[in-house]
Amino acid sequence: MIHVVATIQLTAGQRDNFLEHFHRLVPLVHEEQGCIEYGPTVDLETEISAQGPPRQDVVTVMEKWESLEALQAHLVAPHMLEYRTAVKDLVQETIIQVLTPVAPPNDA
Repeated sequence: MIHVVATIQLTAGQRDNFLEHFHRLVPLVHEEQGCIEYGPTVDLETEISAQGPPRQDVVTVMEKWESLEALQAHLVAPHMLEYRTAVKDLVQETIIQVLTPVAPPNDA
């Protein structure tokens, strides 16, 4: 299994508009082979000192995939290509981090 954190920097004031498009995409991604989890999140304002201020124009997508191959297929799925075209004027930048879980060391 792999984890993906996608940080999407939006054009100022376009978060609600972007999320309308994104929520239509989510059920299609959930149907993809290898998708374990896929959903948008936004910053929550807290009083936790280590947390920065809320970013009003950022959506962070939290994902889990069975494999890197499943993620790669997702990136070129027809609905993803259509989505990118639909939101291109709303998105300034997308940065992804692909992560792998770290197992605890074996007690030998």
